[in-house]
This record gives sequence, structure tokens and C-alpha cells, in this order.
Amino acid sequence: MQPIKILITEDDPDWIKAMTAFLNKEADMLVVGAATSREEAVRLAGTLEFDVALMDICLTPGQVDGIYAAMELLEVRPAKVIMLTSLEEESVITRAFTAGAVQYVVKTDYRSLPQTIRTVMRSSNPMEVLLKEFARLKREEQLKELTGAERELFGLLEAGYTQREIGGKLYKAESTLKNQVNKMLKKLRVKSSKEAVAKVRRGGLVPEAEKPENGGRERDG
Repeated sequence: MQPIKILITEDDPDWIKAMTAFLNKEADMLVVGAATSREEAVRLAGTLEFDVALMDICLTPGQVDGIYAAMELLEVRPAKVIMLTSLEEESVITRAFTAGAVQYVVKTDYRSLPQTIRTVMRSSNPMEVLLKEFARLKREEQLKELTGAERELFGLLEAGYTQREIGGKLYKAESTLKNQVNKMLKKLRVKSSKEAVAKVRRGGLVPEAEKPENGGRERDG
């Protein structure tokens, strides 16, 4: 039987060393890699095979960049993300689940990690059922201001159609379609169709560097 492969992302090397030794004592687990930053975690997600990612929420002092690291990691590799942190604020926990985490463990409860990892790896994990519904509600929250026509437009953009292809599919003039796209982007507070799709898929979470200053206009088709 193959062991559960684990990636640890944590800014404290001593914690990484301790967790690696602790988890590798389990016969059915193997830590295959570790990262100390958001960028390194995403890079490793593209090269390493792993089943579970243990993600520290605060990779930089005073920031919750581990939440965005989890979000970006999941866009590269499907895995079970468990947030491992000392923070217990409800708003932080909610944002972690919005980013795609399937469980949240406080560091002082680290001894529960082996069982938590086994639980999230089960195909019938009740938590994931609840989180799918949570994700659906977050999606609806993002799209609630859109009209029926704008929702149809967004659905086609999300499916990968270009504006030219959408115009032909919906029999709309280029000027009409462009006007609808700009209205949709303004409501979603983004600058481009690509950002609109990413924001909705991420449940409204947008890293600081990507946030538009004043609403948004389409940059290119």
C-alpha cells in the first residue's frame, strides 16, 4: 500500500523538521517535500507528487499569505489542503475554507494530524460535502449582481470561449458584447475576463497585488 504523500509549507525550519520526523513515524505517511514560502510551495506543486499539503497560514509575519498559497497551489495540483496555524479567528478560518482547504488544525493540536490526514483522504469525507455546498454559496454570492444575460456571458467565458466566439454563438454585435462585458467586470470589480473567472472560482479571494483600485474595465478580449 502506497503511503500518503505530504508536502509541508511553513516558514519555521525547526517546525518543518519536527513535523517531518513526527509524521514519518506513521507507517502510512511520508513527507516528500517542504517549502518555506508561498512561491516555493507553488513551484513544488508543479514538480512534486503529493496527496496532502499542510499549509501554515502566516508564511510572512503579520500576513495570512498561506491562504493565497493554498489557493494557488490547488490551481497547479489537486490535493487535500490542511491549514496548520496558531490563529483561531473565525474570519481567518472562513477564508481558509474559501481558498479550498478541507480542514483546519491549530498547531497546539498537532498530535491529531495523523488521524486528520487519514480522515481527509477518505473518499466519503463528510467535511468535503459541506465544503462543496459552501463553495457553491460563495459562487452565488459573487454572481448575485449579474443579470441573466451577464451570467450566460460569464458561463461562456468560464468555459474558455473568446469574446469573438461568444459573439458568434449569441449572435451579438461586437459593440453590444463589449458593453455587456464591461458592465459585468464592473459588478465583479475586476479588470479583465480572466480575472473575473479567477475571482469567482476563488470564492472572491483576490491577492492584494491583483486587486483593482477602482472597479474594472476590460483590458483585452
